[in-house]
Amino acid sequence: MKKIECIVRPQKLEAIQTSLRRFGIRGMTLTNALGCGLQKGRTEVYRSYTLSNNFFLRTKIEIVVTDDLVNQIVEVISQESYTGEIGDGKVFISNVENTLRILSGDSGKYAI
Repeated sequence: MKKIECIVRPQKLEAIQTSLRRFGIRGMTLTNALGCGLQKGRTEVYRSYTLSNNFFLRTKIEIVVTDDLVNQIVEVISQESYTGEIGDGKVFISNVENTLRILSGDSGKYAI
């Protein structure tokens, strides 16, 4: 099993979620995140005050999938979140040793 974590623009979340349903992915964990990277922030003037904002709102999506779906899921996420601009996001993939569904006691791929 693999854990896919991705940081994407919040406005892309619905499109990603809709596309993931085609693969039977219904469960995911979402976290609102602030981050900075290549975008370098922006400067705004508000009532004669100069404000610098170096952090941008992003959404972190976490999904655990079986090994055979990883490449397809990553492809879907990258296609749906692509805008061609700096700040489209990142995808991280890591190994998951085991999973346990607390309610039923199912483990491994049956708990996903």
